[in-house]
Amino acid sequence: MKPIATGYDWLLPDAAQRGVKNSLDNLNVVRRLTNNLLQGKGAGAARETARFTINSTIGVAGLFDVAKDSFGIKQGDEDAGQTLGSYGVRPGPYLVLPFLPVTTVRDGIGMIADAAMNPATYFFPIGTTLGITGENTLNERSLNLDKYEQVEESVVDLYGAVRDAYLQSREAKTKE
Repeated sequence: MKPIATGYDWLLPDAAQRGVKNSLDNLNVVRRLTNNLLQGKGAGAARETARFTINSTIGVAGLFDVAKDSFGIKQGDEDAGQTLGSYGVRPGPYLVLPFLPVTTVRDGIGMIADAAMNPATYFFPIGTTLGITGENTLNERSLNLDKYEQVEESVVDLYGAVRDAYLQSREAKTKE
């Protein structure tokens, strides 16, 4: 993915990459809102509703994150894996599968539930939806090229470092 992301980063200016990220994040409001509600986080649900309203109007269909930049309303990142964890479902084994992000069994099931909450899956054919997902993955990778490179250079065991960081991060997010 790194060579493709490097070329993508060269082609698109950072402002365009951030616009793509912002608009795709804006579409994920259904996932974040629903998971906030399922976890009993009313303030989080209200925050996501406010962010969506502001960014969809003033932020030109979500291209600009006006809610964060002008109003200081930060985006949450609640997902179904965290929701399942908040109900006591254990993470299960760590998985590395082709063409998918690293995950655990619980978070993998959560990704399926989150995908079902993506409005694009109901309005676009599967190929378009997969294209949007691929674009999002590529865009995220290109925005974080330096971060990934620093990690690769600073660790001896990349697999172990990624696994440990992922499991610790997910545990912390589930406890929030």
